[in-house]
Amino acid sequence: MTLNEFIAMGGYGLYVWSSYSICVVVLLINMIQPIMRERKTIAELKKRFQSQQDNSAGN
Repeated sequence: MTLNEFIAMGGYGLYVWSSYSICVVVLLINMIQPIMRERKTIAELKKRFQSQQDNSAGN
């Protein structure tokens, strides 16, 4: 079996490799999205905490 035969997958290569590609993209999104959401949430909480500290110091 040559590399070209392996990649062609008996004529189903386009389907197989596109399926693998879609799967990898979805997995990466599922890994990256929560990290980005966590960073955004932490930044918002820091901003709220800072504004509360500023408000309480001004009283």
